[in-house]
Amino acid sequence: MKLTLGFSPCPNDTFIFDAMIHHKIDTEGLTFEVSYEDVETLNHKVFEKSLDISKLSFHAYAYAQEQYVLLDAGSALGFGVGPLLICKNAALVDQVLQGKRNGDAMSDLKVAVPGKYTTANFLLGLAFPQLQNKEIKVFSEIEPALLNEEVDLGLIIHENRFTYQDKGFHKIIDLGDFWEKETGCAIPLGGIVMRRDIADDVKEKVNRVLRRSVEFAFENPTSGIDFIRAHAQEMSDDVMYKHINLYVNKYSVDLGQEGRKAVTLMFDKAQDLNLIPAAEKALFLN
Repeated sequence: MKLTLGFSPCPNDTFIFDAMIHHKIDTEGLTFEVSYEDVETLNHKVFEKSLDISKLSFHAYAYAQEQYVLLDAGSALGFGVGPLLICKNAALVDQVLQGKRNGDAMSDLKVAVPGKYTTANFLLGLAFPQLQNKEIKVFSEIEPALLNEEVDLGLIIHENRFTYQDKGFHKIIDLGDFWEKETGCAIPLGGIVMRRDIADDVKEKVNRVLRRSVEFAFENPTSGIDFIRAHAQEMSDDVMYKHINLYVNKYSVDLGQEGRKAVTLMFDKAQDLNLIPAAEKALFLN
């Protein structure tokens, strides 16, 4: 059986999917037609119901849960993994942090975000509701926009959190740290969803195969190095593996009770603030 599968070319996704799509493990008769896209493009492909299985930001899942269900394997959750709000002008650091306390002081600042439906944008809304002047950009275009002074602030994700200082940028806040202090839970960034109208036994099979793929990657961390490097956008191996070590962990093997609690809490908080629609169906596979 062939299924369409979408995930981003970032190191953590290529790391966990390598064994699965290259048949290094038992895929139980499944094959995959793969699309490599940035997270916001994947979000919209899911909204269009054009993929059977996809990586999806948890914020976007709130708008897709009627048609898709979250698998237990493959998620990116963790501590110290949040998106960073950065700037080029060091003077803005204190101004923004003070503005968080002083109401309208930040309303005229333009901030580049990596997609309307990204979890990063959701967290920005929780921490700085005054920042409404947003410009949507592909995550790789945010730092150039800051350098060119097209925007005042940038919300960065993925490997950029390891390299932003080398380019002269300044961190205003780690939104993952903000979430952890607010909740005590791991931050849910993205998960793997699958169409609800696919047979339950196939969904269970995909979940098993994906878990097997993550476990294989942990046991054989260099097995997919050429595949990971081919999609890593000229990233050094050191940064590549920092990225993987940060985002791929026990929650990627299985959400477990802790992971499910974190996801549920995110949905509950967002619904209480009317940031997302109410969930009408069960969020999890079973």
